Amino acid sequence: MRKKIVAGNWKMNKNLQEGVALAKELTEVVKNPNCGVIICTPFIHLASVADIVKGSPIELGAENCADKASGAYTGEVSAEMVKSTGAEYVILGHSERREYYKETPAILKGKVELALANGLKVIFCIGESLAQREANEQNAVVKAELKGSVFHLTAEQWKNIVIAYEPIWAIGTGKTATAEQAEEIHAYIRSCVAEVYGAEVADGTTILYGGSCKASNAPELFSKPDIDGGLIGGASLKAADFKGIIDAWNK
Repeated sequence: MRKKIVAGNWKMNKNLQEGVALAKELTEVVKNPNCGVIICTPFIHLASVADIVKGSPIELGAENCADKASGAYTGEVSAEMVKSTGAEYVILGHSERREYYKETPAILKGKVELALANGLKVIFCIGESLAQREANEQNAVVKAELKGSVFHLTAEQWKNIVIAYEPIWAIGTGKTATAEQAEEIHAYIRSCVAEVYGAEVADGTTILYGGSCKASNAPELFSKPDIDGGLIGGASLKAADFKGIIDAWNK
């Protein structure tokens, strides 16, 4: 049975005190979830939040890490630094990083390797733009993103990869891929993994859906055979909303 996960991506929200308060609230309401629960916070929150979630079912992740191991890179945060805070996961390849910070497949490949070398698990994001979806290029886009940054990994390394499919046109827009659209591309992504690593590895790979997932649509999305949970943006910033999505696995 592959792992079911609901992961929160706080993005650039919540000052330190607000983030600590939210983490505390989450530990109070998330007690015995039917899935893995991860919160991915800004760098400055990590060490403080690690202390709060210790002993709870909630795991901690970062939203990014550098593509260099160490050195004169002012303002960057290395994978080793992330790991030292108590974080277990890191989000890499998010469309916002690709678009706003020009992160190329080669840069992401380096980040993935450093994250894995430092004992972090990677939530690797892939997904197409609206123009690409309208041109029916979504399959080619996600396959190229996988080939460009993660399909060189060994089967052993692959065990520490979670894929997050996020249609860029549905991030923060209120638009959501239908459950059928999401299932179709999740199944395609799994077939791409099978081509490289074999059916057994593909069947064990967790593939999350991201893109305006909320408590109201999570049960339908999560009922699909190839959707193993969600990478949640806005709805992860309120404990009740996030718990509503986690509870979709109880239904």
